[in-house]
Amino acid sequence: MFLTAMLTISQLASRFGLSRSTLLYYDSIGLLCPAERTSAGYRLYSNEDVVRMERIHAYRAAGLPLTDIAEVLDAPSGSAAEILEARLAGLNAEIQNLRRQQRTLIALLRDRKALDRSRSLDKDRWVEILRATGLDDDDMERWHAEFERASPEAHEDFLEALGLEEPEISEIRRRSR
Repeated sequence: MFLTAMLTISQLASRFGLSRSTLLYYDSIGLLCPAERTSAGYRLYSNEDVVRMERIHAYRAAGLPLTDIAEVLDAPSGSAAEILEARLAGLNAEIQNLRRQQRTLIALLRDRKALDRSRSLDKDRWVEILRATGLDDDDMERWHAEFERASPEAHEDFLEALGLEEPEISEIRRRSR
């Protein structure tokens, strides 16, 4: 993506759906400083600035705080991966916590329809779906074994999402190895 001319702050803000004040703030903290200024002091952004803004925009969409974004943008590539992996680990922990909260709310509601509205499945519903597709116990064992082999962490997350307790998850995973 190359521009033929420099962009003003309003043009850059419009392009990324940001307010002008957001870009002024980015400039004040050194996250995105304009390449040039006009004689009247207006900020002008270059192609490189647009590319940097695209990266900032992507990292913001991933939920990184501005301090981490600055570190990722200015760090050697290896340390950038560490920051992104830490964010991913944090998201995984948040998701696990949200699933627990969701199960607690469903239990408090004591309403089967609440489970349907929660956009999640419990073990009984999942087994019902697998059986409806023609899978028997041996097929389900193979399904778990393949899931465990291909992606053990995702398999564990899936079992947790079904609302299974740790002893049952451990047993399913043990049998699947």
